[in-house]
Parts: sequence; C-alpha cells; structure tokens
Amino acid sequence: MADAGPASAPPNQPRRNCVVPLHSHSRVLAMASIFQAFPQLRTAAPRLSRRLFVCRPCLNAPVRSAIAASRSSAPGPSLAQSLRWNSTQSLRSTATIGPSRAGSSVLAGAADTAGRSSSSSYPNVSSKSVAYWLLGSAASVFGIVVFGGLTRLTESGLSITEWRPVTGSLWPGSEEAWESEFNKYRSSPEFAQLNSSMTLPEFKQIYFMEWAHRLWGRVIGVTFLLPTAYFIARKRVAPSTAYKLVGICGMIGFQGVIGWWMVKSGLKDDLFDPGSHPRVSQYRLTAHLGAAFAVYCSMVLTGLSILKEHRMLADPAKAAEKLKTLQHPALRVFRGSVTGLVLLVFTTAMSGALVAGLDAGLIYNEFPWMGLGLTPPKKELFDPFYSHVPDQSDLWWRNMLENPSLVQLDHRVLATTTFTAIISLFAYTRFSKGVRSKLPKDAQKGVLGVVHLVSLQVALGISTLIYMVPTWLASAHQAGALALLTGAVVLYSRISMPRRAILRQVMNSPAPRTHAVPHINTRVEAAKAAGKSL
Repeated sequence: MADAGPASAPPNQPRRNCVVPLHSHSRVLAMASIFQAFPQLRTAAPRLSRRLFVCRPCLNAPVRSAIAASRSSAPGPSLAQSLRWNSTQSLRSTATIGPSRAGSSVLAGAADTAGRSSSSSYPNVSSKSVAYWLLGSAASVFGIVVFGGLTRLTESGLSITEWRPVTGSLWPGSEEAWESEFNKYRSSPEFAQLNSSMTLPEFKQIYFMEWAHRLWGRVIGVTFLLPTAYFIARKRVAPSTAYKLVGICGMIGFQGVIGWWMVKSGLKDDLFDPGSHPRVSQYRLTAHLGAAFAVYCSMVLTGLSILKEHRMLADPAKAAEKLKTLQHPALRVFRGSVTGLVLLVFTTAMSGALVAGLDAGLIYNEFPWMGLGLTPPKKELFDPFYSHVPDQSDLWWRNMLENPSLVQLDHRVLATTTFTAIISLFAYTRFSKGVRSKLPKDAQKGVLGVVHLVSLQVALGISTLIYMVPTWLASAHQAGALALLTGAVVLYSRISMPRRAILRQVMNSPAPRTHAVPHINTRVEAAKAAGKSL
C-alpha cells in the first residue's frame, strides 16, 4: 500500500511535511475571514447603501462623517484591521469570529451615522479651529478695550466728529483733507473750551488715536463676520454654537452703534451741563464698555466650551468621573458662588467706568480715607444739586450715578467686596474638606490664579488713585479689570456642566473593549511564528 504522506493526516492537524509560502497562506486566511464575515456583511450592506446614497452632490460628506463617527463610537479594530489580524490566526480560532463581528458592527454603525448625517449634517461638537479663532478674536477685543481706554485718557475720542462706517476708515491723505477735518473739530465744544490753541500737528496726534480705534473695531467686525459665515456654511460648528456666533456678530455691530452714540454725547452743548467740562456721558461710556466686556466674555466662554467638549469626548471614561464629581452638592454651591463672583467683578468694572466718565478719580486721592473719615460727609454724598425733580424722589439714584464723591465711594465698596469675596472663596476651597477633596485640580489652580489677579488689581487701583490717575497706571488698571474678569470666566468654564447633548454622549459612551489591535511589530512577529509552525 502506497504511503499516503501528508494527505493521510487528520483534517485538524497541520501538514508538517508540506511547505506553504507565507504569502499564500495569508491570502487563504484572509479569504476565509471574509467568508466568515459574509453573513454580517450581507445584512449590513443593503442598509448602508440605502442610507449612504441619498444625495449625489452630498455623497462624500456623509461618508466622511460616518467613518469618523464609527471610529469614535467603536474603540475596537476596524474591519480592515480585523482582516489583517485574522490573517495570522488559525482558521478555527475563536479570535477570528470576534473581530469580524466587530467589523460588521462598525459598518452598521456607519450606516446609521450616515443616515443621521443625511438629515442633519451639522456636527454635535464644533471644530477646534473655531475655538482657536474665537480665542484669537477675544484677544483682539482685549487689545481694543485697552486701546480705547488710552484714547479716552489722552482726550482723543472727540477728534473725529462724524461717523462714516465705510469711508471713515480712510486716512486723510492731503492737506485739504486735514484742513477739512480740523475745521470740523474747531466747531466742537471741546476745542472751544479746552483746546482753542491746538495746532494742526497736535490735532493729527489725537486724530490718529481715534482713527486707529475705529479702524480696529472695523477689523474685528470683518474678521468675525466673514469666518462666522464660512464656518456655518461649511457646517464646521454645532447648531448651538452657530446661534452664539450669530449673536456675537449682532453684539459687535451694536457695539459700533453704541460707540458713536457715546461720542455724539460730547459733541453737543445740550447733552451735558452748561459750563461743565466737555466729556461724553458717563452712562453711554459705561454702556460702551459693558458691551465690549460682554462680547469678550462671550467669545472666551464659547471657545473654552468647545475645547472642553473635545477633551471630554476624547476620554469619555475620565470625563464621566469628572462629571459625577461636579454634581456633588458641595461643588454645586461652589459653582453658584463662582457665578456670583463673575457678576460681581463685572459690576465693579462698570462702576469703574462711571468713575472714569466723571473723572471721579481726581478727588480724594488717598486710601482708605476719604477726607477726615472712611466716607465723605452725608451732605456731600446725597447733594440735592443732582436732583432733577421738585420732590427730590431721584435724589438717591442720581447721586449714586452722577455725584463724583458717591460714585468713587461706590467703586471703593464694590472693589473691597470683590477682593473679600475672592479671598473667602479661596479659603473655602482650602479649609472645607468636602470641597477640597472634590474640586478638580484645574479649578483649584483657577481659584489661585484669580487670587493673584485680584491682588494685582487692588494694587493698581490704589496706585492710580494716589498718583492722581497717570495715563499708564489708569490704562493698566483697566486692563487688570478685564484680566480679572477673564480669570473668573475661565474658572467658571472649568466647573460648569456641558451641554445636555454632550452630557448624554459622554454618559452613554460604550465601555472600552478588552481586546485591542496589536502593534504592527506584534503582527509581524505573529506572522513569522505562524510561518515557522507550518
């Protein structure tokens, strides 16, 4: 009887006397893996085709979003990785079946995601580029706020007596144009009462300050409006972020209107008291600064929220633990305190705008005393001179907003309250065991940063008062106010809860799979080992 050789070996045993090339064996195993995954592919393919081929012009966008969503929602290996991994395994190995099913689940998830993308292609989370652009725009707003303060301190804000949104951005290029602008300024109350001896070169200096301030504002408007339209048209932002961007665009446009409304109050005699120093209305100045602060905070908070959502979705398990910690009752109280702190810092800054508008920093240039005591006399604080009605029913609020002595006292009280509140919040995070053990590290650093900022701001404020409001100190004090508000907003961002959509996505994220795709070197070694065993 002839020797059967390798053909007589049992079917489950490898043929030890037959040498099969490694690439041929891998090809056979890959084909076998495809046949094993065929039942799942057959059920997933019709659904995938129905939901992908919805609109020919928009065919590529759903596919790309489906692949990206499937990668983020399925931490396991993809179908191609599964086939490459299975090619190094035995045909009857149980490891071959698991990844193949995972591959079919990836296809099924891609089909579902593509179907959802066809109906609404806006992402759940805005692109990181949107966040970086928002933070860059916020930095530009920070700069224009400081430069606007310098424009006011150098008394340059009333040098341009017209508001031309388009043609006003052009610099006067001829002597005739300069003479025309100078003649317009000569007709203003500021020139008649304060700068009657001003020459044309001196006028050019203050004109440049106001012109640069207005041009900067136009640049901010254009560089925010056009990218907003681009990001929304290209569907790079979430729907909620799109509404916020449109709202910020409206606020920027409204800010330009408020700016001219403020300047206009200093160009007419009937808009301020007869014989008084020509200046813009302190109410309109406060509104102008408050609108700028609101635009700035909106940009910062929106940009930080987008980056925070990306970090949470990158590691859902860690994010879920942090969210559970933030829901602790002690941190809820802390979060409410930080919200109140943001409002308190904003209110203190607005009271500083009233001080600047009334030049109230030029009186009582000592601290903490105001004259012979901590406060001026009561008759000086509530002077009937500022009442505009016979029954003096407006005595208290007009003195609080128009009396320089009481306005400065109000700012002192608010500043002291802000400093005390921040120090108390810092002590609460250090000595309360419940808060100290639960508060995230980034929030602890945020509290410490706010303490440093408020300490610097108090030093700048007292120095500005004692030295009778020098330009550089007053400008630094205004920048410090916005920096302190930034620190409070950043702290609020770190302890705030995300949007409900992100919260559900984090909480419903699948647990990470126990099996992972081996490294490329591991697969090569496994293939070599399989070849040696043949």
